[in-house]
Amino acid sequence: MNSIKLLTAVVFIFLVSIVPAQKVSVTAKSEKVRGENAPGTATELNAALETVSSSWNKYLKDLGKGKTQGDYTAISAPVLGATVYDKGIVYARVQGDAQAARVWLGLIESEWAVNDITLVQKEIEQLVYRFGVKFYRDQIQLQIDEAQQAVEAVERSQQRLTNQNKDLTNKLTSNETEKIRLEKLLENNKLEHAALLTRIENNRKAQDSVAAAMIPIKKILESHQERQRKVN
Repeated sequence: MNSIKLLTAVVFIFLVSIVPAQKVSVTAKSEKVRGENAPGTATELNAALETVSSSWNKYLKDLGKGKTQGDYTAISAPVLGATVYDKGIVYARVQGDAQAARVWLGLIESEWAVNDITLVQKEIEQLVYRFGVKFYRDQIQLQIDEAQQAVEAVERSQQRLTNQNKDLTNKLTSNETEKIRLEKLLENNKLEHAALLTRIENNRKAQDSVAAAMIPIKKILESHQERQRKVN
């Protein structure tokens, strides 16, 4: 893929992936857990269930060790607001589809000390909210990383083309220098060729003149030789 096609593809991907900034909102939501009413907090996320579920499960590890029970996770002795509640249990759930997902965190009041419930519910609300913020920021960071990688790829392509241009320019300069040298050699060759043709013609004429001059000289030589024979 050349640089123009690469840049066009990158821009298209970015335009498709750009979405308005997400607003995280949480709502009080009660669910049935173990057949009991469990008040809690939920938030809706505009992302596939698989993606949200993976992030949610990692997030919950900071609260404590969870145990899957049906379609929810039970976290015993959770850490909430830097406090470990040895006798408390919080329940987490994530539901959704390929378009959106909802996470929920709550508790069964009968499992908690009355004096802790209000404080824990506020902490649960903050935990869910902070997860929503973190999730969106993490997703945007992935897009930032992808964009940075694309920028670096285009920059590398740009640098490669710049280096290629320098190399081609140097080769062109060498080619033009060689062209001038060969043109001069060709011109000199033409001049030498013409000079050789002239010398060959002059040589031929000189041979003709010498040959013509040889005829009377031979006759004189023959005359002298004949006179010499007649001497007695």
